[in-house]
Amino acid sequence: MIEYLLVFLGGAIPWLEIALVVPLGVISGLSPVGVMIAAFTGNLLTVLFVIFGFEKVKVWLAKRKKNKEDEPSKKEERGKRIWNKYGMPGVALLGPFLIGSHLAAFIGLVFGANKGNAAVWMTISIALWTLILGVLTAMGFDFFVSDRIGQSLFS
Repeated sequence: MIEYLLVFLGGAIPWLEIALVVPLGVISGLSPVGVMIAAFTGNLLTVLFVIFGFEKVKVWLAKRKKNKEDEPSKKEERGKRIWNKYGMPGVALLGPFLIGSHLAAFIGLVFGANKGNAAVWMTISIALWTLILGVLTAMGFDFFVSDRIGQSLFS
C-alpha cells in the first residue's frame, strides 16, 4: 500500500509527474491499474490546486510586472504565438512531456484560459497520458518478462 502512496506523491510533484512515475511504478512490479489511478489522482489534484489558486499568483505577478518595463520579453512573445496557434488544448496535451502538466496549466491561465476550460483540458490530458503510459509500459514490460503471449497485463 505504501508503494501506491509513493506513486500518488510522485504524480503530485512537478517534473516527476505521470511521465516518469507511471512507467517506474509499472516496471517496479505494481499493478498497472493501481499505478495509473494513484498517479492520475496525485497529478490531477495538484494541477487543480494550481488552476484554482491562480488568482493569488496572478496578483503577485501583476505587482512584480509593475516594477519592470512594460515591453514584453521575447519569451513572452514566443509563448503568446504558441498559445494563439494551439490554445489550451495544445498546451494541455503537449504539456506533460514538454513542460509538465503543472506549468502547462499555469501557462494556459496566464494567456487567458478560463479556469473551467483549463481544468477540463488538463483532466483530459492527464487521463489520456496516464492511460497511454500505463498500457504501453505494461505491454512492453510484459513482452520482455513473460514467456506466454497474451498473458493478462492487469493481473
